[in-house]
Amino acid sequence: MFEHALLGELLGDEAVSTAFSGEAFLAHFCQFEIALTDALGAQGLIDNKSASAIIAGCRSFKPDMQKIRTETVIDGLAVPAFVRELKTHIGDPNQTDVHFGATSQDLLDTALALSLKGINKKFALDISALNEFLQSLIHAYGQNGMMGRTRMQAALPISVSDRVRAWQAPLERHLIRLEKIDSAICVLQLGGAVGTNHVFGEKAVAIADDMAASLELGNPAKQWHTERDNLVEYANWLSMVTGTLGKMGQDFCLMAQQGIDDVVLKGGGSSSAMPHKQNPIAAETLVTLARFNAVQVSAMHQALVHEQERSGSAWALEWMILPNMCEATACALKTANRLTGQVSGMGHAC
Repeated sequence: MFEHALLGELLGDEAVSTAFSGEAFLAHFCQFEIALTDALGAQGLIDNKSASAIIAGCRSFKPDMQKIRTETVIDGLAVPAFVRELKTHIGDPNQTDVHFGATSQDLLDTALALSLKGINKKFALDISALNEFLQSLIHAYGQNGMMGRTRMQAALPISVSDRVRAWQAPLERHLIRLEKIDSAICVLQLGGAVGTNHVFGEKAVAIADDMAASLELGNPAKQWHTERDNLVEYANWLSMVTGTLGKMGQDFCLMAQQGIDDVVLKGGGSSSAMPHKQNPIAAETLVTLARFNAVQVSAMHQALVHEQERSGSAWALEWMILPNMCEATACALKTANRLTGQVSGMGHAC
């Protein structure tokens, strides 16, 4: 549905979709191979002439996307076909040094980290922008009164600022959480065939240091082939963000009800049968996306179960879930920013 011709604009986010696209991942694969080759040459594991030829070949390489898609059905992932094409492109005598010491998971997990690095910057900017919008609502309407409601029943009077701050405060905490989790997930993966980096011998640490610096990623103390807890914590964070926005959306839906009239929204959705209606579509979408991510989190916990030194099934499950959670979160932030811009009055004065 995120890419649906009719519903994609409502539920998806083009920037996040692009960050997880096949083209983006193949570009990240090339970045990885360049960083690996440069580090191998610097540490003397391949000669400088070969390293220069491979790096030049990576920069001029144009993968055959359709061929890689077809061969992924056989290999279960895109890296083997990518490496075969890259070696053919570089040719003899240097192709034997291509991808030296690395494994498919190193490329895929590092590509994921590179994509998440850009996405997290977008999330931070979008949350900050939303907090500014909410602050502007407090400035414009914060002193207006409204009825506080507990269990959806009238309780005691509150101000608009009381309710808006209940949306705003969690977002501020989410930004703090993001800074911590970003440093844990935007890291290099370099473990080799079984996660021990045995091929690199005593040069393993130096090679990883060089690669992480080149790719502008963190360098973890050890490989994380089967240690997926940080990604699950990130999925929890995504669901917390959309949950916070879902609460805001639910409040807006209730505030906009006829007879309550605690908010006036401009540009609401129309009805095909009742032209007089102005439906709070953006607010409803926030609730939908919050519930979607809340369901997906449990599936990410299923993806923690990696058997032995690598899992195909748990890993593939992760591919299916995490990008969709990221896209839902990006869409929710975009929708929340749009919703706050639709407010033309809040509280009793509206």
